[in-house]
Amino acid sequence: MTQDKEENHLIEERRKKLAELRLAKKAYPNDFKRRHLSQELIDELDQFSKEDLAKKNKKTTVAGRIMLRRLMGKASFTTIQDFSGRIQLYLRADELSNYDEFKNYDLGDIVGVEGIVFKTNTGELSIHVKKIKLLTKSLRPLPEKHSGLTDTELRYRKRYLDLLTNPESLEIFKTRTEIINNMRSFLIEEKFIEVETPMMHPIPGGATARPFVTHHNSLNMDLFLRVAPELYLKRLVVGGFEKVFEINRNFRNEGLSTRHNPEFTMLEFYTAFVDSNFQMDFIEKMFKKIVKNLTIKPKIFKKPFLQLTMDNAVIMHTSLKKKDLADSKSLKEFCKKEKIKIPQKASNSIIKNEIFEACAEGKLIEPTFITDYPIEISPLARASSSDPNIAERFELFIDGKEIANGFSELNDPEEQAERFKDQAAKKDSGDKEAMHFDRDYIEALEHGLPPCAGVGIGIDRLTMLITGAESIRDVLLFPQLKNK
Repeated sequence: MTQDKEENHLIEERRKKLAELRLAKKAYPNDFKRRHLSQELIDELDQFSKEDLAKKNKKTTVAGRIMLRRLMGKASFTTIQDFSGRIQLYLRADELSNYDEFKNYDLGDIVGVEGIVFKTNTGELSIHVKKIKLLTKSLRPLPEKHSGLTDTELRYRKRYLDLLTNPESLEIFKTRTEIINNMRSFLIEEKFIEVETPMMHPIPGGATARPFVTHHNSLNMDLFLRVAPELYLKRLVVGGFEKVFEINRNFRNEGLSTRHNPEFTMLEFYTAFVDSNFQMDFIEKMFKKIVKNLTIKPKIFKKPFLQLTMDNAVIMHTSLKKKDLADSKSLKEFCKKEKIKIPQKASNSIIKNEIFEACAEGKLIEPTFITDYPIEISPLARASSSDPNIAERFELFIDGKEIANGFSELNDPEEQAERFKDQAAKKDSGDKEAMHFDRDYIEALEHGLPPCAGVGIGIDRLTMLITGAESIRDVLLFPQLKNK
């Protein structure tokens, strides 16, 4: 029998069982009340000996999905799984009026039980079941129990099965939630205000990226899924929100890779009356505080974070010398030799950034702030007081991945307008990622944006780093995939 035929046969058998439950009016009840999670019982009671636990006569009600079964005639052992973990059940035919019904249950069925917690002769914490009830009949068999769900694409397409059969996947997403909760708590303790800004923008802005376009029927106008919340958050700083943050989704109509998904989660925050140097210290403080509170504690955050200028990073990780970085011919020859694609008529700043991304970025393993980005690729950042060609900007790299981006904000409305004009000209020349001219944002700046600095942190990549996940799809519950 082929695998598909065998599965279809099992489904048909389970449907027959469901039909019998419907006739008996026992299908999908909703009157069971759970008292404990399995791990709560283990944490509380596993410390006691078999004899001491018997004296306690600890009663409980638990519920979960049947993952393992050993039917042995008049007695059986079954393992159920809930969100917290697994626990073993012990059932006896002479104690359960519906024992024959129980023997007809299948792997994947969800049950509720009442019983007494005890330890087996091997010392495993278990529940001696006094009552058992079928709560949900599973019509499809679980993946094979020994190999679990190993097909990578199937894990992404059917994440619910991945979570059921691969405990390590569930732990990744629990850790992701821990990270977000700890970030939020840290910022609130630092007196930040959490806000929500629009997901659909009349003008795309806040980052150089291609947007997704949608249409509002009632207003008869195109809107853009946001590429970043930056310009709206800075409007709020103008309005008096001196410490503000948002954790939400951004959308960029770009390629798929192990590090990129078109829909991703960002933390973005802004602080008035500080600069980019303050924010670098703040990020290091935040990351080290967050990691202390996580179940997983990566060692990579223990050392002080490093700082390098972009120029020094390029010099350190390539054969280029300091004098070469100002020489267009040397830069282009290097790119040709290393097969680095560069745009036509690219300036030295653009070429240098391409070299950095191709040759240095992936080698920044220890937490490293890269500073002194060219102003040409930082259209919303304040220029350095010591060099107008350099932005007061940094990016944080860990394990070869960009984790954060931040800068002192440009608050001069006239200079920002000129930068927008330059971006608009690039867009007219074919640069699809260049920014639009946002007149409303300029008007907000004209009311006065206090000196401030902002930071964006990629939650997905940070989760990859902390959990050791190899692909961004491993940390997204439902990543974007091609249609079958």
